Amino acid sequence: MKKIAVFASGGGTDFQSVIDANAEEKFCEIEYLVASKPNIGAIARAEKAGIKTLVFDKNTESKEAFYARVTETLKREGISYIVLAGWLLVIPAGFIDEFTDRIINIHPSLIPSFCGVGYYGLKVHEKAIEYGVKLSGATVHFVEADVDGGAIIMQRAVAVEADDTPETLQQRILKEEHKMLPLCVKLLCQGKVVKEGRKVRIL
Repeated sequence: MKKIAVFASGGGTDFQSVIDANAEEKFCEIEYLVASKPNIGAIARAEKAGIKTLVFDKNTESKEAFYARVTETLKREGISYIVLAGWLLVIPAGFIDEFTDRIINIHPSLIPSFCGVGYYGLKVHEKAIEYGVKLSGATVHFVEADVDGGAIIMQRAVAVEADDTPETLQQRILKEEHKMLPLCVKLLCQGKVVKEGRKVRIL
């Protein structure tokens, strides 16, 4: 059974979707939640599920020391994959190199639209509505040093309604995220995701 670590920066609803799916059909061991700050909702979810936590506190630790600590811990514990589920800290290239093709992320748009530096949370949905697109959605992709630039694993489209606000669009896209992210984690852990350059095949 593959071991994973989930990285989160907020309430942890995407994290919870993986916990719930794995409880229904065991496809991995969720060993760690890595949190970008103390006292976030994701930590409470981890504690409730009996999942160990690694927490970054900028008042007591530098980012460099934090990522070094996380790297050492995840390697020692034999973590196969890292799942970014609403992670808002920029990940250093050196960390990505340590886990090449083993880190995935979920982003709330159809990449390559509305992605990259500065596009996170409600900002993504604000920009999509402002631009007037008729479809938005979510993307699960491999993580590379180029923000949101890694090979795409899966996408789900969501219609943008005429009366949508960023909040209503976010809620509908989150519903798709909560189906797609656990599915991608499951396929990855089952060895059914094959990456060939920028193209990804699901076996």
